[in-house]
Amino acid sequence: MRKYELMYIIRPDVEQEQVQALTEKFQAIIGNGGEIVKHDVLGKRRLAYEINKIRDGIYVLVSFNATPEVVAELDRVMKITDEVIRFLVTKDVA
Repeated sequence: MRKYELMYIIRPDVEQEQVQALTEKFQAIIGNGGEIVKHDVLGKRRLAYEINKIRDGIYVLVSFNATPEVVAELDRVMKITDEVIRFLVTKDVA
């Protein structure tokens, strides 16, 4: 298993219960063949630049160990989730 970091931004108009449901959904995908090391909901912050007329977003940072297949599935699900504005999965080299 390799070490990865995932940062994703959720739209600011999403309710708190729905944010919790989304994070649990993504944790379940990672848990299916991987393990979560650290999970932080950083809260609502201003975006560096406007994305589709949205200025704020709810930032979430996840560090995890997983196989490339889990990352591919996570990538696929993130792309089709409407509440996620942007996401980035990086391989942790440290």
